[in-house]
Formats: sequence, structure tokens, C-alpha cells
Amino acid sequence: MPFASKRPVLELTEDELKQLKTISKSRTQPERAIERSKILIGFHEGKSISQIARDLGTNRPKVERTISRAFSFGIQAALEDLPRSGRSRKISSSARTWILSLACSKPLDHGYPHELWTQRLLAEHIQSHCIQNGFPELSKISIGTISKILGASNVKPHKISSYLAPIDPEFEPKSAVVLLSRQDNIVVKYI
Repeated sequence: MPFASKRPVLELTEDELKQLKTISKSRTQPERAIERSKILIGFHEGKSISQIARDLGTNRPKVERTISRAFSFGIQAALEDLPRSGRSRKISSSARTWILSLACSKPLDHGYPHELWTQRLLAEHIQSHCIQNGFPELSKISIGTISKILGASNVKPHKISSYLAPIDPEFEPKSAVVLLSRQDNIVVKYI
């Protein structure tokens, strides 16, 4: 006598069935969504979990998880991955703020003979001063992590968009002479 399933039958509306069939034949949907839609269609048609797993070349636990998710959360949730908690941040928000404030200051203010921060110089400064500022988690920070932190806030300490400091007191009269002399050298051709 064959094994009788204890799971209820997966009942789908016409729209849900049509959507699943469209996804199962799609070439643009993610592969996991296509496979999960085929699993749900197979179970709706009355196939056993083992038969579905054999037909799709996958394992039984994956088929069981997809079907259980469909019963618990619905068809749409069964096609997507469930949200995960993810890895917690190792660098605190206050440490990130300290890095950003350093990047916005000049290296001259911290005793370096440089006009601008480089990624390497900033990393070395952070690694050597992090513990005394109360951020021990930054003692092994890499240049790439600093770059990501600065990039997320659109801070680019190694680039200056404009830097004008007229040092010469006669700058304006000299610039006017240069500009006027350039106007005199322009040759106009008429066609």
C-alpha cells in the first residue's frame, strides 16, 4: 500500500497558478524562483515530494522547505528567500563618525607634513590613535574598509574640487593684463 501524505493539498487560484507557470518558464527570473515555482506546481498537481525532488534533480529538504513556506507564509513568500539577521557591525557608529571627522580634517592639524590625506596615511593614523580615542575595534582596520566608510558618506579627502588662495597682493592687476593680452592675440577668420 502506498504512503499517504499527511500534508494538506496546496490549493492555488487561477491567477496564482498562471503566475507560477509564467515564472517556471521565465529566462529572466532568478533560478531559485524558477525552481521553487516548479516545486509548487508539482505539489499542486499531486506529485510526491520524492518525485518532485527526482524530477528537478534536487533534494527532499529543499522541496519540503518550499512547500512548508508556501503553507505558512503564502505563495509569494515561498518564491523568495526569508529575511536573515545578517552579521552584526563590528565597527560602531561612533567609530565611523570619528573616521569621517578625521578625513574631513587636514593632516597638518595632526602633525603630519602633508596637505591631503591618502588612504594609507589615514589608515596608519587611525590604527595608531584608535585605542587612545576609545575605538579598539579599529586597531586592525584595512584601507579598503576605510574606503568603504568614506565612500558611503561621499567623503573624498584625497580630492579637492577647487583650491584657490591668492597669495600675491597684485594678483588681480596681473591677471587682468594676462587676460587682455590673450584677447589681442585672437585671430578671427571670416568665411
